[in-house]
Amino acid sequence: MTIAVAAQKSVSRIEPFNVEGAVLSVSGLGLEISDRLGALQMNARVEIETGSAPLLAEIVGLNETSALALPFGSVEGVRRGARTMFLRDASSIRPSHAWLGRVVDGLGRPIDGKGPIDEGAVSRLLRSSPPTAPLRARLGGPVDFGVKALNAFTPARAGQRMGVFSGSGVGKSALLGMIARNTACDVSVIALIGERGREVRDFIEDHLGPEGLARSIVVVATSDEPAMMRREAGFMALTLAEHFRDEGAHVLCLMDSLTRIAMAQREIGLAAGEPPTTKGYTPSVFSTMPALIERAGPGIDSASPGYITGVFSVLVEGDDHDEPIADAARAILDGHIVLDRRIAERGRFPAVDILKSISRAMPDAVSEDNGALIATARLHASAYDDMRELIRIGAYRDGANADVDRAIALQPKLEDFLAQALSSRVSIEETFSMLGSALAEDHDQ
Repeated sequence: MTIAVAAQKSVSRIEPFNVEGAVLSVSGLGLEISDRLGALQMNARVEIETGSAPLLAEIVGLNETSALALPFGSVEGVRRGARTMFLRDASSIRPSHAWLGRVVDGLGRPIDGKGPIDEGAVSRLLRSSPPTAPLRARLGGPVDFGVKALNAFTPARAGQRMGVFSGSGVGKSALLGMIARNTACDVSVIALIGERGREVRDFIEDHLGPEGLARSIVVVATSDEPAMMRREAGFMALTLAEHFRDEGAHVLCLMDSLTRIAMAQREIGLAAGEPPTTKGYTPSVFSTMPALIERAGPGIDSASPGYITGVFSVLVEGDDHDEPIADAARAILDGHIVLDRRIAERGRFPAVDILKSISRAMPDAVSEDNGALIATARLHASAYDDMRELIRIGAYRDGANADVDRAIALQPKLEDFLAQALSSRVSIEETFSMLGSALAEDHDQ
């Protein structure tokens, strides 16, 4: 046995030692922690002694002799000089099929009152990288959302990343509930981030239901929780989705909302000393978004690759679809579903604007015949939209334009087609059959 091998074996038998520090100061939500040994690193976890339960925090900044940490809970009870334990392997989880049907927080702790969750054998880092681009599989087959407006006008393929862009009160949460309940997939991972706490149980019981929950994992971080917890919930959801994707499953990852994660990252960045840019968003916001979104998609190319089909909601401020977060998300995602307030005010649900919504994978997601139906319907909708104001005030006269006349005749049928009850599900086949019937009736007139 060589000296090097003997030394290696001796070192492996040494018990790992604990590294401790102390809180130097507390400013707002930031905790300055002594780090004279240089033992801390970015995104490492620490546990801080308080008067009651220990407080978990994460390192978001480093300087010569100290580190800046932001907590996952309230800083109440933290004092100067409080003992701080540097944790090892805290930024990882061990998912398993036992997680299905459960509701967890941003740290993976069960919050549904059903007891602890059995851990799996494999540990997964929350901050992992997506598969290398040239090794990823291509998009899979068509995804059946069970919603007519989406199946027809934003057809998607397995592994695609779609965005739902909406102002407040336009029916975004209800549409996401339909997608969660109706989408044909093996596993659903649903992240409810920064939303109202009272809506969580409503979503689980009314929109998801017992059958939908049985195949789902729900990650919750409500609006009253610290920014670190809200951001972490996004990484938790993608890590869980990756686990099942790597097992060959088709996973629906539904995240509501991407905007709340961006806002949480803005709080974290400002606390860490980053300069604010457009609308106060820090540079790290625009690097966190692609780091999160790119983890969705196909897995490594193989005989039976898994897929993560991502649906990310984006709450546009003041109905401005060109505000910074919406604009950045639209550039990264593979398509966008736009909800329009005017349509919602007319009482049509879901309030999808089919002229502003698009799927970048549409040419390969539908057959040639169905693609022709979509093009015809869009053409009629566009002709009607161009003349909408003249029609509304009675300035348009029948017979002035044959294309507009056909569009006016079709408009009520198209509106009826796009409307769908919350409790109903319409398959892809039924969707195009109904759309074809509406267009055929128009041509028969």
